[in-house]
Amino acid sequence: MQWCRECTHAPHLLHFCTVYIFHLPYSIFTIPVTMKVDQRTEPVPALEIVGLSLSFGETDILKDVTFDIPRGRFLSIVGPNGAGKTTLLRCVMGVTTDWAGEVLVDGRPVGFYRRKDLARLISYVPQSDDTWFPFTGRELVMMGRYPYLSPFTPPSRTDVEVVERTLEATGTTSLADRDMRTLSGGERQKILIAGALAQEAGIMLLDEPTTFLDPRHTEEILSILADLNKSGVTVVMVTHDINHAAYYADSVTALVDGSVAFNGSSEDLMNKEVLASVYGKEFILVKHPESGKMMALPGGGQV
Repeated sequence: MQWCRECTHAPHLLHFCTVYIFHLPYSIFTIPVTMKVDQRTEPVPALEIVGLSLSFGETDILKDVTFDIPRGRFLSIVGPNGAGKTTLLRCVMGVTTDWAGEVLVDGRPVGFYRRKDLARLISYVPQSDDTWFPFTGRELVMMGRYPYLSPFTPPSRTDVEVVERTLEATGTTSLADRDMRTLSGGERQKILIAGALAQEAGIMLLDEPTTFLDPRHTEEILSILADLNKSGVTVVMVTHDINHAAYYADSVTALVDGSVAFNGSSEDLMNKEVLASVYGKEFILVKHPESGKMMALPGGGQV
């Protein structure tokens, strides 16, 4: 393993992981921090977003976004293109920093945490792209252990055991020794989720994890996320598929033009008036023949 010439604090693989794959730079980021002692007696949400606003020049990207995510929930974030969904995740992770408002993780401002401490609480699977380096699946999953690794020290037996257990849990053991460049889009996405799971964080953020995947790989990815949620992981998934949001998530937040247009249960989302207000078009709603949940079909016209 070669050492990264740009960073004296981490091996090349770990630097690549934090900067490129997970979009988590090692440098300290500057974001608004208001230190308050949380004196609430009720359970503290896993994530709490209060009055989050962001503008680029004269363009408002996020406008007074406020909602919270209770621990152990599966939340889907939906909305039209350009609604601010990806930007919202990037603000939570500290990738985008020039925002106003509050982002609380376990009741504390996100800026309170050191990078490694935050990475033990939140993992992040960004949108996939076609830029890959010659790492094996196992090497990439091991990158997810960076919050627990020490500089100049090889992975411990615990790190190795966590990686192997994660590969097995995500059904990717057979891909572990394959070069990432030889994997299909669905296989790569499963490895990325395995890497995020190896962080052993209680919150997992995913940005459109099933984009461009075929139906089989899509169902595999969503089933993995559902199983993780059942095990206690708080899952927050940005998706363009409202049926996936309704079927797998127990709550949904919809953004329109940077503002919260809906925040409630997945059952309440599947309402003709609600969907029309979010997407500006009509839908036909039918019951899923197996689950009984409402599904949305294209139909009608613009509203």
